[in-house]
Formats: sequence, structure tokens, C-alpha cells
Amino acid sequence: MEFSEVVRKRRMVRHFTSDPIPANVITRIFDLVQRAPSAGFTQGQSFVVVTRPELKREIARFCTEEEYAETFQHPFISEAPVLAIPCTSESAYHQRYQEADKIDEEGQEIEWPVPFWFMDIGCSVMILLQAVVNEGLAAAFVGIPGKENNAGLKQLLNIPADCTPVGVIPIGHAATDIPSPSLKRGRKSQVEFLHFEKW
Repeated sequence: MEFSEVVRKRRMVRHFTSDPIPANVITRIFDLVQRAPSAGFTQGQSFVVVTRPELKREIARFCTEEEYAETFQHPFISEAPVLAIPCTSESAYHQRYQEADKIDEEGQEIEWPVPFWFMDIGCSVMILLQAVVNEGLAAAFVGIPGKENNAGLKQLLNIPADCTPVGVIPIGHAATDIPSPSLKRGRKSQVEFLHFEKW
């Protein structure tokens, strides 16, 4: 599939068939995801991949699936054959930027202008969403609302204390779904989105 087609076909799908995804397809997808950029080549990104039905149901509970189902009419998190949970480690970046080739002239870690650990996991998620489309599959992204749900998910999946799960990505074969009502807002004009030389 041409890259431009992958980008244009990508959308958040909120209903999946029960058709399984072969293990080699998941391997191909994550081979690409692991090529995402990371500051200082820290590689602070990690993923948990879940296929067990009972575990998917527990994860969906932490994502408040029942509230999504009221709008989209399907339990699309737990029904997806695969769930991917992207995680990032802030401490990995601090450790990396205290190494000899990254410290400043005073021997200190840089002052972080933005939290690059979130930038990097965002890049990983985008590659994942595009790699899924390239395989003829579909995906969505859902958040984990509230500190209690986040802590519960970490405990359920044995995610290390220094890693933060940033969401849950259901992956599967698309079924007919209800598009997000937010799409009615329309896409911003290019004049609003793109600024040359200065704003």
C-alpha cells in the first residue's frame, strides 16, 4: 500500500470482527513500531500486547468501556482480538541524559523544554496505527481515565513502577461502526493549520 493511502485510510474504528490476527502479522507491525525515533536513542518506549479474552475484559473495564458502548453500540475494546498498551519511561530519559555524551558543559542533565518521553511514545503509537492499516487491519485509541484506573491497569499487567501506560489500542478487522460524533467539527483549513516562515 502506498504511504499516502495508509495515512488517508487511517481512522479510529470502534467495532471489530472476531477474526483472529496471525502472530506473524503482529510481529511485522511491531518490527516497524520499534523503529520510531527517540531522544538520545533512549528507547524508553515499551508495549504490552494482550490477546487473552478475560484479560482484555479487565483492561476494557479500566478504560470504562461501558461508557464508550453507550455511544458506539459495541464493546469495541474487549471485542478486538488484540490490545496493545503503549508505555513510556520518564526515568529512562533522565538516566540517558545523565550519561557522558549528553550532559551539558556543567556536567548536568539538560533542562527538558518538553517531556520528550511523551513525544517519543506518540511517534511509536502513530507508526503502530499506520502499520495496522498497512496490514489491512484497523485500530482505535482509548485513554485510561483517572489515576485509580491507571494504577489498576499497571498492577493488572505488571507494568514497572517507572513506566506510564498512555492508553489502550484495540486492533482487529474492521466491522461496520458508528463514526465519532466529533468528526462533525470538520478538518481545519490548511490556512489555519500550516504557517510558512512565521505564524
